[in-house]
Amino acid sequence: QVQLVESGGGSVQTGGSLRLSCLVSGYSKSVNSIGWFRQAPGKEREEVAAIFTSGGSTHYADSVKGRFTISQDNAMNTVYLQMNSLKPEDTAMYYCAAGRYVAVADYAGEYEYWGQGTQVTVSS
Repeated sequence: QVQLVESGGGSVQTGGSLRLSCLVSGYSKSVNSIGWFRQAPGKEREEVAAIFTSGGSTHYADSVKGRFTISQDNAMNTVYLQMNSLKPEDTAMYYCAAGRYVAVADYAGEYEYWGQGTQVTVSS
């Protein structure tokens, strides 16, 4: 079983930055991809960024390209999401997810394990 624990959320003003962390434990070596998803009230969950653990290739939603960066620290079993130039529309609950057989990075259904989420609020 893989466990995911997110941290780093908070409240910032427009243009600010936050770094989210996702600590991966359990059978972490079995996952092939870790992604960050977000869900705002009344909206569907959407992929923000994902990283394939072997090789480190990444995928980003168009809305965050150039502003967000996903990275992994294998020694710390942690995946980070650096968020810069934040906008009010980035306000959401952010979830870390992991999957063992992910082929399509932005499809939530391929991720088997989910964290509890961390809230990000960006005020104008």
